[in-house]
Amino acid sequence: MQSFFETVIHISPLSAESQEKLAAVMQYHEFEKGHILVKPGAVCNYLYFIEQGLSRTFYFKDDKDITDWISAENSFAVSIISFITRKPDRRGIELLEPSVLYSLHYNDLEKLCYEHHDIERLMRQLISMGMVQLQQKLDDLHFETAVNRYHTLLTTNPSFLQRVPLGMIASYLGITQETLSRIRAN
Repeated sequence: MQSFFETVIHISPLSAESQEKLAAVMQYHEFEKGHILVKPGAVCNYLYFIEQGLSRTFYFKDDKDITDWISAENSFAVSIISFITRKPDRRGIELLEPSVLYSLHYNDLEKLCYEHHDIERLMRQLISMGMVQLQQKLDDLHFETAVNRYHTLLTTNPSFLQRVPLGMIASYLGITQETLSRIRAN
């Protein structure tokens, strides 16, 4: 849990009391590769912090499996639409490696946000960061070439190329596997 607090304190400071309250409601998990954290069509009730491992957020479109997002160590995995609206989402979350996670239930988080302004501020910062990341991904898909998107991935997350199947990387980049193969060959 130490890595969770090291990560979030860089985002927004937390009092010792708030850290204690968060630690009391967070659950520790160890899951195998392939474990589904959130099934497509379900409500996402937990915010997951990945201490070790890798996850992907995915959905199905026209019978194709599309990787929407990839989360690695010291980051979060959540179906944000479902978590916030409390409605089912088409997206699911799957572990790509054996993983160590901490989960925080929506109801516990809501209660803590109401009681502790520094936790509420942290959650606001996390949501803002998530929105910026999503907008950046949309901008990349709309304005960058496939080659540039691939090079950005190499720069920002080079380990993904060894850890994530190439078909999922291609899907994440919004290109076909054949296009990814051509880019990699050059």
